[in-house]
Amino acid sequence: MTAELASIIDFIRYGASRFSAAGLTFGHSHDNPIDEATHLVLAGLHLPPDIPPAYGAGKLTAEERGRVLALIERRVAERVPVAYLVGETWFAGLKFKSDRRALVPRSPIAELIENGFSPWLDERHVERALDLCTGSGCIGIAMAEYNPAWQVDIVDISDEALSLARENIAFQHVEGRVEAVKSDLFGALAGRRYDLIVSNPPYVTEDEYAALPGEYAHEPKLGLTSGEDGLDICLRILDQAADYLSGDGLLIVEVGESERALAALLPEVPFVWLEFKVGQMGIFALERRDLVEHAAAIRAAAVARA
Repeated sequence: MTAELASIIDFIRYGASRFSAAGLTFGHSHDNPIDEATHLVLAGLHLPPDIPPAYGAGKLTAEERGRVLALIERRVAERVPVAYLVGETWFAGLKFKSDRRALVPRSPIAELIENGFSPWLDERHVERALDLCTGSGCIGIAMAEYNPAWQVDIVDISDEALSLARENIAFQHVEGRVEAVKSDLFGALAGRRYDLIVSNPPYVTEDEYAALPGEYAHEPKLGLTSGEDGLDICLRILDQAADYLSGDGLLIVEVGESERALAALLPEVPFVWLEFKVGQMGIFALERRDLVEHAAAIRAAAVARA
């Protein structure tokens, strides 16, 4: 059946057809089988995603055919995310190494980075920024790439995630401006202050995790779940962040589907839910002064959780 496949386009079309027929879930960087197949085929051939269309007619060698077909079959049979199969993915226009040590990069925060966090940082001076719960390092490293004057700390509790993040620091050549720190949230950051803290922490509820498609089972659970309502880690961040923000510092946190639970738990806190090209994505911005003003309510919620 595959003997008639010859060109790059042939294999992308075949992969997309196989993925659709198999009922795969597309939630790791792509939302459709064509983009998923394009990522797999081009990365499997060591080609960039922006290859000129004329190259789509290029024929694969026998060795390349075997390699790409094996990747397609693994994607179908094992439900492994494409980024893990090919060892790389793209985030905020940058290529990152990706494997099972950390979640596949896919946060909408990429859009904020590409847009310069406008309008939030338009009149705000930033020298130091923090990427909390960094995983692969993609958010913090992308912030440093787009803002060469910033010093960025990237923090995670997982040794495996930090080993991947450090590889990505070297891969993107930002060693002088990005520091990877092992820490349980702010635990190892005493004395450090940041003008901007950005976090994509675990926020999946236990019930949601149990219902996730097979693709997510390949990712570390530590990077996904955060208690019964998905807010355990977010509340700890809210409770501690003011101590690590500069006077007019800004906190940006992704909580995904836990947005409604957070708004209901802390109705008096003036969360600003950010708008993206596709609408709201469960990401809020909060000024340090608001964290301080509502510290008592936040602390009560965090202590009750602990």
